[in-house]
Amino acid sequence: MVAKNVVLIGLPGAGKTTVGRQLARRLRVPFVDSDHVIEQRLGISIRDYFSQAGEEQFRNIEQGVIDELTSSEETQVLSTGGGVVLRQENRAVMHGRGWVVYLRSFPDEIYRRLKNDSSRPLLQVGDPLSKLRELFEVRDPLYRETAHFTMETGRPTVSTTVNMIVMQLELCGWTGALPNHY
Repeated sequence: MVAKNVVLIGLPGAGKTTVGRQLARRLRVPFVDSDHVIEQRLGISIRDYFSQAGEEQFRNIEQGVIDELTSSEETQVLSTGGGVVLRQENRAVMHGRGWVVYLRSFPDEIYRRLKNDSSRPLLQVGDPLSKLRELFEVRDPLYRETAHFTMETGRPTVSTTVNMIVMQLELCGWTGALPNHY
């Protein structure tokens, strides 16, 4: 595979943005967060858009943005929203247009990280831990189906996770910008 994109997928709070920024710096390529692109285009937060238009309309917009971003000629690290894998079309374009890395975090770990974060629309419920467990049960098989490889994010530091991703990319023959220069 000759893919320029490195696409990070995983549950909300798995570390896609944090890991993605450091990975992009390490690889000397741009970092793009699909949720930020969507918010810029909508002019409002995803949380507010969810409330106003509903999840289905949000997923339609997300699908268009994912298609566009993965079609870019520019080498990049792309962080995606947690629910991006719910649409088969997204899974197919991400898998076919880049190296997809599943940052796998378990619900209890994510809950500890996110329990005070009010910006996550799907977690604004009475029992966010149960919601995370439900999301994990539904999405984990989809993440695994989409990913070229999986990185457990529970114990390693961000820099260790980045190092492990870089090693996997090199083993897979990633041909992005400056992969051998750190």
